[in-house]
Amino acid sequence: MGGDWMIVTRLRQMSLMLFAMAVSFIGFFQMFERTAGSFPSEYMILLGVVAVLFIILWSLLLKFQPYASQSILPCVLLLTGIGITLISRIDQQKGTHVGTRQLIWLCLALVLCCILVICLRDYRVLRRFSYVSMVAGIVLLLSPMIPGLGKTIGGARIWIGIGSYSLQPGEFAKLFIAFFFAAYLFDHRDQLAVGGKKVLGLQLPRIKDLGPIVVVWAMSMGVLVIQRDLGTSLMFFAMFVCMLYVATGRKSWIVIGILAFAAGAVIASRMFAHVDNRIDAWLHPFDAKVYNRQGGSEQLVTGLFGLASGGLMGTGLGQGHPSLTPLANSDFIYSSVGEELGLTGLLAVLALYLVIIASGLITAMKIKDGFGKLLASGLVFTMAVQVFTVVGGITLVIPLTGLTMPFMAAGGSSLIANYILITLLLIISNAANKPEPELTSDTFQYEALAVLRDHELKERAKSAAQTAKDDENQPRHGAHASHAAHAEDAVQATQIEDAPTIMVDDASQPEGLYDAEEQDDHDEQGDWADWRDFAADDDSPATTTSHWPTRGAHAEQVEDAQNQAAQDGNAGTPPTPPAPPQSTPRTVKGGAR
Repeated sequence: MGGDWMIVTRLRQMSLMLFAMAVSFIGFFQMFERTAGSFPSEYMILLGVVAVLFIILWSLLLKFQPYASQSILPCVLLLTGIGITLISRIDQQKGTHVGTRQLIWLCLALVLCCILVICLRDYRVLRRFSYVSMVAGIVLLLSPMIPGLGKTIGGARIWIGIGSYSLQPGEFAKLFIAFFFAAYLFDHRDQLAVGGKKVLGLQLPRIKDLGPIVVVWAMSMGVLVIQRDLGTSLMFFAMFVCMLYVATGRKSWIVIGILAFAAGAVIASRMFAHVDNRIDAWLHPFDAKVYNRQGGSEQLVTGLFGLASGGLMGTGLGQGHPSLTPLANSDFIYSSVGEELGLTGLLAVLALYLVIIASGLITAMKIKDGFGKLLASGLVFTMAVQVFTVVGGITLVIPLTGLTMPFMAAGGSSLIANYILITLLLIISNAANKPEPELTSDTFQYEALAVLRDHELKERAKSAAQTAKDDENQPRHGAHASHAAHAEDAVQATQIEDAPTIMVDDASQPEGLYDAEEQDDHDEQGDWADWRDFAADDDSPATTTSHWPTRGAHAEQVEDAQNQAAQDGNAGTPPTPPAPPQSTPRTVKGGAR
């Protein structure tokens, strides 16, 4: 039954991917027929390679991550197809070749995703490199400031030049920073969750716990001031605040984060001209002075007119003039969609992003591992903030930030980084959706009997211990002393430690049940999460007995020894109770996660 379900699920995903490929090919064909009159051969070859690489990626996911979300990859494919179609459309008007370069970048991104799926079987290994990720993220973020390496494009120094190519290292830095944030917040979530004073109905954190958010705030403000990049600073700070809320569940962190960033942005606008120009263009886009000055609102206004000319259904692929908008194939790709596909196309694009974000949030809610929950949340929030800032900037909801639409905008750095982000999310979703081992009804019956048997044995052992304690002040000799000693041995052999604790034997212990230190490094943690949750319940039978046969069998032997000792009375020396199994027991703390 499980195999049939898996086959149906994967066939459904394959049908969605084929549908996305068909829509992309039809869009390309229609656009080129209207603009060039024929379909260029170089596009045909590159699109064929992309289709093959997508199928290979799907096959690798089917083999190594069979329970990964089935809705994410088709949506990503369709968004990428729409974006490259519009980029190629603008190439026809400007005589450029950005579309072919974007297809080459896409091939490279898919190859890296395939390698990641093969090499990274378990996302939890990333937690071991938390501080390495922090250093890598900071180095990438600050690399544009290196003399001779960094480049200033569009007034922001966020690029590095490698030969004839330009890369935006901040796109990759967001991944490493997300790894570090997830590991740090997972390790310190208890301290950050402690509340301080209550002000206006909000439980504020303690002053000494404000250190992390102050450091990240200072880092984001430094990016805003030094690199003149409002979008990256906003993305990093929003990602950290959202992950902090997920880790602690305190709304006060969100309020503090919003107020802190707003205060920093206001101060920066008063101190730095480039920030003030962005805000002025947002508040007065149609003012003649603002429109005509260098770095004014011309780009924003032309983008708004492009959206307006598209109407409800758009002008149609190849029928509009998106090239009139500056950076229409990158920063303002969303405006190009609105012009040629209309409001319907804009809503369809947003719906695809919402499906991806919703799937990521579902993964974050389903995964039982705390690090995986925080990492999935951080990756999803990063994408959500990026989409919001781009769409909000183009539609005058917030000032323009300079970020690009994931999967759609021209640029190899953004495309590769976001495809790696999605691959990580797919790997985490595999762990979240993986079914847990099922127990048969016979197993439950055996466990129920074992619970009752061990409970009865525990009560008898307590009674024997009380009897032995009452006889402590009486002289002991002969068989009486032996009886009391054997009763105490029986109590020690059957006593359960403070709840919620389970004593289990190595020989019968399933993989995955270890103490808190060993649990993080064990490969089968997800498979036995149900046993840990069962053990964590103070009212569950797990607090008084084990779930495996070795414990119950030994308990019966101990009880037989007690009964034999009671029957012998004063006659001779009673038999020695059998020793417990020789394998070293492990202690499983029910409260560990």
